[in-house]
Amino acid sequence: MTVSIHRCSRRLVCSLAAVVGAALTSIPAAADPLPDIGPASFVGEDLLPTGLMFRGTEVGGLSGFSYDAARGVYYAISDDRSTIDPARFYTLRISLADGSLDDGDVSVVGVTRLRDPRGRLFPPGSLDPESIALTPSRTLVITSEGDASQLIDPFVREFSLFGRQLSDAPVPSYYDPTADLTFGVRTNLGFESGGFTPDGRFFFTGTENALAQDGPTATLMTTSPARILRFDQAGSPDQEFVYIVETVPDPPIPPDAFSTNGLVELLPLSPTRLLAMERSFSTGVGNDVRIYLVDTAGATDTLGLPALPQDLSGVQVAQKTLVLDLDVLGVTLDNLEGLTFGPVLPDGRQSLLIVSDNNFSPTQVTQFLAFTV
Repeated sequence: MTVSIHRCSRRLVCSLAAVVGAALTSIPAAADPLPDIGPASFVGEDLLPTGLMFRGTEVGGLSGFSYDAARGVYYAISDDRSTIDPARFYTLRISLADGSLDDGDVSVVGVTRLRDPRGRLFPPGSLDPESIALTPSRTLVITSEGDASQLIDPFVREFSLFGRQLSDAPVPSYYDPTADLTFGVRTNLGFESGGFTPDGRFFFTGTENALAQDGPTATLMTTSPARILRFDQAGSPDQEFVYIVETVPDPPIPPDAFSTNGLVELLPLSPTRLLAMERSFSTGVGNDVRIYLVDTAGATDTLGLPALPQDLSGVQVAQKTLVLDLDVLGVTLDNLEGLTFGPVLPDGRQSLLIVSDNNFSPTQVTQFLAFTV
């Protein structure tokens, strides 16, 4: 996929107040108050090239990241399946002190290899890490999509900041792929997302598309009933909801070429409200990225239900409202997959950052986009 970046001026602020404001005012009050995410403004971009090396590893595949306010750094997970280099996460510094993101503001300052409970590196192909989130106790929760084609189960696991696995959260068995591939996560469509509520009480993750038994993948004509899974403070699933992934917005060129759309990140705002990022790709067209405000307060709890009814009869899905279509930025979007709040800036604005997974492809880049809200 060839990427040519159209740059807004580094000081250009693309106001999105109307989009965000309209979305928020259309949402009814819920049991728990929604934090005011206010108007959003685009404040810049920085790029890391494919092939960038750091301490003997190739920096790339950044599929999720999380801000550590105590240290002023970000932890970014690579989705390398231990095939290029051992499974790992990077520590980044991102300078937003002047209120914008500019060339050279993102720097890699550390790399940490993931290890199992016995301290061993993960074998090639044994995991597909996709999201990373800092816990209140200063450990990390990392999700893996697994690999249905190899009957490798998805996981939600806790790791130390030094990369050692500490615990393995229970995931309902109906997420595990079966030999006939009629049950469980689909390959590359599992736990792509993950994040904690601001108070640290709940962790959310979600499948990128429907489980094999639940319905179709997203296409130009069909939506896909993904599942969002919530874990409590004890690390156990306590609720689950159906989230409808939208159809692929753009037909590929040529028409029979590859296209996809999926839920790639969740950024919880409260126990029932989240920002959800969907990223589509169509061959010959490129990426389309949209952020939705999701409300699970009235949604049916499907935890323990092995298969959804095909017509979703009796199931109230999570409500969603489009907050931001990144096409309005005038920037060519790469394969955006990670979303996190950053620091509060000196003028009081809250920063919000997005990162792309470059697929270790020479025709792509690792793209960072910054907003204030």
